[in-house]
Amino acid sequence: MEADEIHPQAKSVLKRQQYIPLPHSERGLRLFRLFTHVTARIRNRNPPTVGKIVNRTIPGSDEPLEAKLYLPEGSGPHPTIVFFHGGGFVFGDLTTYDVLCRQLTRASGCAVLSVAYRLAPEHPFPAAVEDAYAAVQWVASNPSAIGSTGDLAVAGDSAGGNVAAVTSLMAAEKNGPEITHQALLYPAVGSEAGQPSVEHHTGTVLDERDLQWFRDCYFDREIHERNPYADPMNACDLSGVAPATIITAGFDPLRDGGKAYAERLDDDGVSVRYINYEDMIHGFMSYREIDRTHEAITTVGSDLADALISC
Repeated sequence: MEADEIHPQAKSVLKRQQYIPLPHSERGLRLFRLFTHVTARIRNRNPPTVGKIVNRTIPGSDEPLEAKLYLPEGSGPHPTIVFFHGGGFVFGDLTTYDVLCRQLTRASGCAVLSVAYRLAPEHPFPAAVEDAYAAVQWVASNPSAIGSTGDLAVAGDSAGGNVAAVTSLMAAEKNGPEITHQALLYPAVGSEAGQPSVEHHTGTVLDERDLQWFRDCYFDREIHERNPYADPMNACDLSGVAPATIITAGFDPLRDGGKAYAERLDDDGVSVRYINYEDMIHGFMSYREIDRTHEAITTVGSDLADALISC
């Protein structure tokens, strides 16, 4: 499941990240959010071009949500991918995932609507998934507002992969809206103590304290962790969810959880494409300097295009 060693380009990313430890306090988190936002603006210089970008405010489950719409080249309307960023449910924003959303827009030929859901610990579970589902409902009900054909997919990275997967489950259980495809990039689903990836790779990008802190922030009560809308692996039946593309990384503690979820979808009769990049690390698709990033984005974009444009 992992290569003999991490790819040299990913090692360079790790070398930079070791000087930027995650905070484990609310005061530190506020500073870390500001730091990641500023550094993302620097990293986003000379971004890939898209047809047009529109800043939006859309309804959430409790309050309006900031969103950014990326439109591809050419006249619309376009199929729409609703994207949810990563960050352990506690940080991350529209700026930190700007380049990835641009790349998904170019690779898929579809519009991408990146949604800033509410973050923990200020807004613990289920705020994030309630916002995500509200955003998808709004997109499905208002296609003309964003130049959409009405064809809809969801995508997400890490914690956002969890949010995208849960949104697909909610749509299946609540009879809509119809989601054509879900793209889950090293999603935070199905991860359990004792899995080889957790035992061997915790400490590579994410250490044990980070993972526990994310859980403590997101779940204000332990009982929530067994909720299917906290982790869709807890669902009794996944047969109605959208077909999926699931990407994992060999040196990621979340790898085996993503693989287990792909196997669970397949067992429940859901079409799924699972790809593990054996020499990669968690979050690799956000780093343009890693060559495998472009291969993975092309693959995900192609799957989304096949699902949305040909439907």
